[in-house]
Amino acid sequence: MTSNGMKKKKVLIVDDELDMRIFLSTLLETNGYKPVVSTDGMEGIRKAREIKPDLIVLDVMMPKAGGVQMYRDLRVDSELEGIPVIMLSGIAKKTFFHSQNVLDSYMDQSVREPDAYIEKPPEAEEFLQSVRGLLNM
Repeated sequence: MTSNGMKKKKVLIVDDELDMRIFLSTLLETNGYKPVVSTDGMEGIRKAREIKPDLIVLDVMMPKAGGVQMYRDLRVDSELEGIPVIMLSGIAKKTFFHSQNVLDSYMDQSVREPDAYIEKPPEAEEFLQSVRGLLNM
C-alpha cells in the first residue's frame, strides 16, 4: 500500500537481460509501482495469469517463447487481452509492426497494436511517461 492508501499498481517486466530487468524494476519501484519480473514469454504468460498485472513491459527478442508470441498470446486470452502492453526492443518499431502484419495474415487472426513501443535502450523519462500514461487512463 502506498501512503495514501491506494494499492501499488503491478507492472510485469518480461525481459531476458538481467541489467534491463534491474534498471526497469528500480525505475518503477522508485516511482511508486510494484515491479514483478520474468525472464521469458512462457514464464511471463504464467505470471500474467497469476498476478493480473496493471501493465506489462515486454521485450521482443527473447529465447524460448519470445515477446512476439507472448504478445499474441496475451491479445487472444480473454482474461489478459485488456492489459496495456509496452513493447521494448532493440528492433525498430516498423520491423516489429511488419512482423505482426505477416503473422496476422499467416494466422488469419489480427491482434491490436501494442499500447506503446519503446526502442532500447529506453530513456528513463520516456519510459516513465508511457507507464504513467497507460496506468492513469
